[in-house]
Amino acid sequence: MQNFIYVFDMIGTIACAISGVLVATRLKMDLFGTIVLAGVTAIGGGSVRDMMMGTTPVFWILDNTYLYVILVTVLISIFCLHRMDRFSTYLLPIIDAFGLATFTIVGAEKALSFGFSGIVAVVMGCVTGVVGGMIRDLLSGRIPLVLQQEIYATASILGAILYVICSYFGLQAMIAMTIAMSGTLLLRLSAIYWKLSLPIFDDRR
Repeated sequence: MQNFIYVFDMIGTIACAISGVLVATRLKMDLFGTIVLAGVTAIGGGSVRDMMMGTTPVFWILDNTYLYVILVTVLISIFCLHRMDRFSTYLLPIIDAFGLATFTIVGAEKALSFGFSGIVAVVMGCVTGVVGGMIRDLLSGRIPLVLQQEIYATASILGAILYVICSYFGLQAMIAMTIAMSGTLLLRLSAIYWKLSLPIFDDRR
């Protein structure tokens, strides 16, 4: 079980690091700026999650593999995709969706493994999924997706709920992860493709 979660966590780390590189490339940042943006996107949500749950030191301090994976991902991305600024507009939301789906499940599973309730696991899944992207967007001077009309946090919440339900019914880890990730990806990618959004509440008459 933990091996599955670890693999998924690494996949999410790579996906989110790439999304950070895409944003940095679009903004023409230098190498240091690119590493910072990739780093906060990849481990920002998980760090906040661990601090909220009191599981400190946070995960990447105990396991430096995350830092090495981020550095290698940044270097490979820059070397192989040095012209990413030309198509980052199309790649970013898709890669970000995969990172969101993966980290949501990782966060929910970690909360459940520490004995927290289902609703707390849903919140921790959402925190893990969206906070890294929020920090990335704030550092790059953009309004975070989660604060816009975008169906973003909603997709994360759906995935976390699906994972908690599957876990309570005792489904195998891979089946539960597949169902939960599929739910998040289906909603998020559908929102991107069809430009779906949440309603705006306006008090103007």
